[in-house]
Amino acid sequence: MDDPHRRFTPPSDDSGPGRDLSREYDRDYGDVRLYEPELPLPAVERPPPPSPPLAPSRRRSWLGRIIMLAIVLLIVAGIIGWVKWKGAHQTASGGRFQSASQPVGTAKVAKGDMPVTLSALGTVTPLATVTVQSQINGQLLEVGYKEGQMVQKGDFLAQIDPRPYQVALEQAQAQLAKDQAALRNAQVDLDRYRKLVAENSIARQTLDTQVATVQQDAAVLQADQAQIDTQKLNLVYCHITAPVSGRIGLRLVDPGNYVQASSTTGLVVITQLQPISVIFTVPEDSLNQVLDQMHAGKTLQVTAFDRTGAKKLDNGHLETVDNQIDTTTGTVKLRAIFDNPGEALFPNQFVNIQLLITTLENVPVVPVAAVQRGAPGTFVYIVKPDSTVKAQPVTLGPSDQQNVSVTKGVQDGDQVVTDGADRLKDGGKVRVTDNPTGQANPGQAAASQSQLDQSGSPGEAASGKAAVDQAGGSTSSATSSGSPPNGAPPSGATSSGALPSGALPSGAPPSAPPPGSDQQNAAPQNGAQSSGQDNADAATGDASGKGHHRRRQNQQQGGSQ
Repeated sequence: MDDPHRRFTPPSDDSGPGRDLSREYDRDYGDVRLYEPELPLPAVERPPPPSPPLAPSRRRSWLGRIIMLAIVLLIVAGIIGWVKWKGAHQTASGGRFQSASQPVGTAKVAKGDMPVTLSALGTVTPLATVTVQSQINGQLLEVGYKEGQMVQKGDFLAQIDPRPYQVALEQAQAQLAKDQAALRNAQVDLDRYRKLVAENSIARQTLDTQVATVQQDAAVLQADQAQIDTQKLNLVYCHITAPVSGRIGLRLVDPGNYVQASSTTGLVVITQLQPISVIFTVPEDSLNQVLDQMHAGKTLQVTAFDRTGAKKLDNGHLETVDNQIDTTTGTVKLRAIFDNPGEALFPNQFVNIQLLITTLENVPVVPVAAVQRGAPGTFVYIVKPDSTVKAQPVTLGPSDQQNVSVTKGVQDGDQVVTDGADRLKDGGKVRVTDNPTGQANPGQAAASQSQLDQSGSPGEAASGKAAVDQAGGSTSSATSSGSPPNGAPPSGATSSGALPSGALPSGAPPSAPPPGSDQQNAAPQNGAQSSGQDNADAATGDASGKGHHRRRQNQQQGGSQ
């Protein structure tokens, strides 16, 4: 029989030298016994089995991979070769294009007058806005105006029932007649008492009492007369007239209603339109310029434009400046007065204001399109006698709609580039087209403003033309357009002289078409030397010539491949 105290190793899935002692419940004895783990058997090293020979299918897989890799390398080599050929072709075309002189449009620097203005935002504010109210109580019998009507001061507006006040007037007049009779009686008694006192027939006290009675009756007559005047005034109030000249608003009370003097609604509102004012704000830094001109006794001209700044509304003058600066915005309010003959300015309308401070006289002026901005800062391209351009840094001054003054950098008579400047570089060769923009004319802004007054919108009289040079295959265009009166560059040009996307400068060659377009293979029209039908197709844009040229290009590409 086994020893019950013999140590027993319980069965376990994990076997090894590092196993801990375990506890097992003995069903026979019902106690817990400790067992010592058994030592594992040493592992026997076995040699690895020999590798089987490669199967034929695996050999075919390696062969397919090598073939695919060769095909991919051939495709990559073909793509690289095509890209190099395409780049060389474009480089050759670009070299032919860049070797030619760039056609540009120019203008000459001229001296003239340049206005110095301040632009601001304003609100049209009437000089008088009156709410007509009744000063008496009564029934509204009649309305003598139409909504939106222009009235003058003193014109009839409304009639209130005057009958109650007419009756009150008659009562006051009757009371006056009664008190006048009482006063005459008192005066007769006074004369009688004076005679009796002189004869010493009555006491002196009786005479004094009668004198006071006469004075009392005279005061009653004054009160009666005041009552009569009050009733007459009420009758005047029954007939309501316009207190100021202006435009009638919408009717607030209809005839037949009972109106009261204590009502806050009123009968109608009258707004004065002629003259009218505009309140606008300027920065506090510009206040000294305005005050210096006002202290010198000058009248500053103010021009009002609509919300878009495209249409001129009216001309006026600066009336006054507010007495303090708004600390929250750093601006000061100014009031300008406008005659407003055409009623273009309407109360509470939002307008753009141009305040003319002064005018610079005899300063160099260039077109806005000639000014460029880049690494050198603000500069212009000056055409030298050898048909090359020079990037000349300039210092700009005030500007108007089309021209800008230059305080430093150019001289009178210099020829500056206005069209095609985006394709130029310092020292580049240029060719001045036959239709340059001409000489900068400072008075052109005034002429443009006169056209603006007639047409009502800048840019409305804009026109353009294009001419094709058949011999040289070049296309030149000249466009002109208006510009907003806020000092912005003209339409079609930016402050840096660049044209909008898709527009060509005057005499400039067309840009290269995007890849994949139908016109990519077309020959350039400017500066490119081509022969035969291709040159004619590029100059005239004939559809059949373009198709022939594309077929020829395709044949060349197919032969090269």
